[in-house]
Amino acid sequence: MKVKRIVANIETQDISKAKHFYEEILGLDQLMDLGFIATYGSNEKMATQISFLSEGGSGTPVPDLSIEVDDLDDVLTRIKEAGVPIEYGPTKEPWGVRRFYVRDPFGKLVNILTHQ
Repeated sequence: MKVKRIVANIETQDISKAKHFYEEILGLDQLMDLGFIATYGSNEKMATQISFLSEGGSGTPVPDLSIEVDDLDDVLTRIKEAGVPIEYGPTKEPWGVRRFYVRDPFGKLVNILTHQ
């Protein structure tokens, strides 16, 4: 038996808020919209991972989601243009990632990162 994917489920009464943050800012594609659920994703081949943390690293809180991108500067520009407050960073961490934290429209702490 193999795990094929892991899906993050975020509860909200206003699913439309996901489109702006996850599609327009982060560039994910809307894969499904059934009214009660909208799913965003990428056709990139991704590793299946689940992490368990006692802290977020560098004394930060544990993020709800971590999203690795290929161009952190591009996402950072989009985040700033959208007026989304940055809660941490951007910074280069000693373990080889460059990252920053923001909150999505649902209050989830999102760690946006790239490996150096």
